[in-house]
Amino acid sequence: MDPFAPSGIKEFVQNGVDNHNIGVTGHSAYYPVGFYVMDAEGSVLGGLMGQIWARWLHVSTLWVDERVRGRGHASRLMVAAERYAIEKACTDSFLETFSFQARPFYEKLGYRVFGTLDNYPEGHTYYYLTKHLVTSKPKGAREKKS
Repeated sequence: MDPFAPSGIKEFVQNGVDNHNIGVTGHSAYYPVGFYVMDAEGSVLGGLMGQIWARWLHVSTLWVDERVRGRGHASRLMVAAERYAIEKACTDSFLETFSFQARPFYEKLGYRVFGTLDNYPEGHTYYYLTKHLVTSKPKGAREKKS
């Protein structure tokens, strides 16, 4: 047992899993995702982190400082990450959230619950959400006629 193993050991194990996954699926393209909100002095006010693999965006972390919540930062971070994912040929996105976090926020953005883990932590629920990323023209976009 070594919860603080050197990064080289952790990377070796993760690479073993990654190489297996690539071998089985044929999907080798991987892109880390990171979008951040900064103030004029360069202080971090929030951010979104995740990764793209197998044409899916996984949003692993989204956070905005309480002092600047309610100003649309989280929505803009999600939109930016989804646009980036579409540029990288993603078709879908997924994320997780607790019952005491942001499920209604994600649902307003078009995510739907596809799984739950009840009583994690005790008295709460862990939700798994997904969204199909729209890659076609937005409604109302006009086709250019020739």
